[in-house]
Amino acid sequence: MDGRSLFDDVQQRLRPPATWAAPAAQPYIGRDRYGAEYLTRPRLGQGAFRVLVTDAYERRCALTGERTLPVLEAAHIKPYSEAGDHDLQNGLLMRSDIHKLYDRGYITVRPDLTIDVSTRIASEYSNGLIYYALQDKPLSVIPARASEQPDRELLDWHGRHVFQR
Repeated sequence: MDGRSLFDDVQQRLRPPATWAAPAAQPYIGRDRYGAEYLTRPRLGQGAFRVLVTDAYERRCALTGERTLPVLEAAHIKPYSEAGDHDLQNGLLMRSDIHKLYDRGYITVRPDLTIDVSTRIASEYSNGLIYYALQDKPLSVIPARASEQPDRELLDWHGRHVFQR
């Protein structure tokens, strides 16, 4: 059964019987609109990390050169959850979609500062042309100061522990 047939079958089964009447819509006035508050544990130093990475990459995505600041994010090469630091050399400025793919192992940056894109994007999503255009390209933006450039050992770590060909 193809995807469309399966979808149509599920939709048919979800339709209410002809004798069933949907309840009248209730306005939200006077009703709770949010769930209960909860506490979070902020990652100390995250804000400063973002500012440093954003400045080092001149407000441009390291991989594409994109300049639209609201979609740019400071990515950790070695994730903070894996004992990665908020160190500038553990950071890359990335467009948000690329950052998500990077964190999930679909994209990596090699120690020679070229981009590697996993074949999994095509096999799992039958898509990815805009990402495959980045394959083997050098980074678009590299910080001028060597002390601000990505740590080659951390890039190698990401390629071995996160990236999945």
